[in-house]
Amino acid sequence: MDQPLLPGLYIVATPIGNLGDITLRAIEVLRGVDAVACEDTRVTGRLMQHLGLKKRLIRYDDHAEETAREGLLALMESQAVALVSDAGTPLVSDPGYRLVKEARARGLAITSLPGPCAAIMGITLAGLPSDRFLFAGFLPPREKARAEALAELAAVPASLVFYETAPRLLDTLAAIGAGLPGREMAVARELTKLFEECRTGTPDALIAHYTAHPPKGEIVLVVGPPVARAASMADAEALLRAELAHAKPSQAAAAVARATGLDRKALYQLALDLK
Repeated sequence: MDQPLLPGLYIVATPIGNLGDITLRAIEVLRGVDAVACEDTRVTGRLMQHLGLKKRLIRYDDHAEETAREGLLALMESQAVALVSDAGTPLVSDPGYRLVKEARARGLAITSLPGPCAAIMGITLAGLPSDRFLFAGFLPPREKARAEALAELAAVPASLVFYETAPRLLDTLAAIGAGLPGREMAVARELTKLFEECRTGTPDALIAHYTAHPPKGEIVLVVGPPVARAASMADAEALLRAELAHAKPSQAAAAVARATGLDRKALYQLALDLK
């Protein structure tokens, strides 16, 4: 680096798996900063060792005490400080929001470096509509809250992108099948690693696969946009049949009503007839 870095905050994306994905600019900035704020000093320490760098590592996340944030903000006034997460781009379901918000409020210089992001990689791999998408982070772990969150997103006219963990995958797929019926989706996992996989299909098909082949690793879920509204009850029959394979008539009717805009009571009667 020809010139030392100016004081301020440098937001640096780091690899989500393959260490070769770190950018040349990220290495240059990490080499030039005075300190690195990170989620886990052990994780970031391994990255720094791989890069042949030795820097002051300061543990920081959004649950840190206010004194920790104040200390970093004070440091940025006279020194260059990098913010990294354990993997990927900081602030994208990772720590940093409060730090950046306060740094901006105080007029501190902020620079963000583009780099690896699992959500973007997932949407590029899925083969689902990508002209418009909404990143929704992690769904709530509890069943009722998760269903409510999906209900809020059901009418969004775009693909939906979620993060998930392997132990919760089957429950989340079932919730998506119930709350967002008739949609194709993708499960992308172990991204940039040796066993990288992106599998597409209906929630039921994906549940069957991952029941037989329990997944590992961090997961990106991509759900296609809402199906076109059905023009008639006849058009809705196929959706009802699919829902009835795993839901009661009342549940199936409610799910298809949300997806199509058709009358719920009429759908319920059709579901009873089909059952």
